[in-house]
Amino acid sequence: MGATRPLETEQLLRQLAADRILVLDGAMGTMIQARDLDEAAFRGARFTHHDYDLSGNNDILVLTAPEEILTIHDAFLEAGSDIITTNTFNANAVSQADYGTEGYVREINYAAASLAFQMAEEWTALTPLKPRFVAGALGPTNKTASLSPDVSDPAYRAITFDDLVAHYLDATLGLLEGGVDLLLIETIFDTLNAKAALFAVEEAFAEHGKRLPIMISGTITDRSGRTLTGQTPGAFAISMGHADAFSIGFNCALGGKELRPHIAEIGRVADTLVCAYPNAGLPNALGHYDETPEETAREIGTWAEDGLVNIVGGCCGTTPDHIRAIVEAVEGKKPRIAPKPGEGLRLSGLEPFALANGAAA
Repeated sequence: MGATRPLETEQLLRQLAADRILVLDGAMGTMIQARDLDEAAFRGARFTHHDYDLSGNNDILVLTAPEEILTIHDAFLEAGSDIITTNTFNANAVSQADYGTEGYVREINYAAASLAFQMAEEWTALTPLKPRFVAGALGPTNKTASLSPDVSDPAYRAITFDDLVAHYLDATLGLLEGGVDLLLIETIFDTLNAKAALFAVEEAFAEHGKRLPIMISGTITDRSGRTLTGQTPGAFAISMGHADAFSIGFNCALGGKELRPHIAEIGRVADTLVCAYPNAGLPNALGHYDETPEETAREIGTWAEDGLVNIVGGCCGTTPDHIRAIVEAVEGKKPRIAPKPGEGLRLSGLEPFALANGAAA
């Protein structure tokens, strides 16, 4: 079993979040790509004779090149991250099947959590007044439970809800055994997938015998201001309201300037903390991110000044330099104060609907 933190971890996190804006890390994938690792590095000694190419399977590096992952965690912690995320964005059986490594999912998650915990503990010892935490990342998978991939058969689904639950459960148990402090269900494009993840997380808590704070982060796929399955930010927040989450928000897809109105909308609805970690601007024609650390931090700094956020960080294209600049930009800024839960019925389909005192609000 991996190491475990004291039972008061969530209480400590909430105390810290009430006092200041917390900072996540940046893009693990961006940092791995910058290392220009070859196929041999991804295979390591363990997968020398594996039947599939492993290049691009970033998650497998926690088994084959753990020192690379430790170095990246160290760099983000040195930059000032309060919370680092495990290298497990695609560490689920659905995504790992592309590499023939779906049988290693629980081990990958355990190893990733253990590595991140190790580095967070080292930095907490160095900066005891600034404790560091680990969020176990549960990515969206590469299949959707709500939409058909076959335009000629709208009723077809490439995966079932029950299958998603089973895959998320396997991954979550690995993260819990490895010693994470929080769980981060991130880059959600399909609310039904997220519901499956939440169902699995509850099963994992019951099996593991303890609960952890849950962070929920959706993604707006384009300038329409909706998730891939059509929900507005407000509807998405209401759909996730049953989870009793530590935080809710958005990441990826958009840069800070484009993401701001959606973060503001979710903040008007959510009675949890609000978390946002945008890309370093929009990608250029080659898929690269050109926004400088100063530009990213300037935008996120305005979010903090306007009381929109409690937790911030970076997604695609963001490096330790971006995180360092973000830390400076939000330092001393007061965190968002969540509104008190309103009375009445709140529902959501593609858009939110509230019924208060018998009338639509």
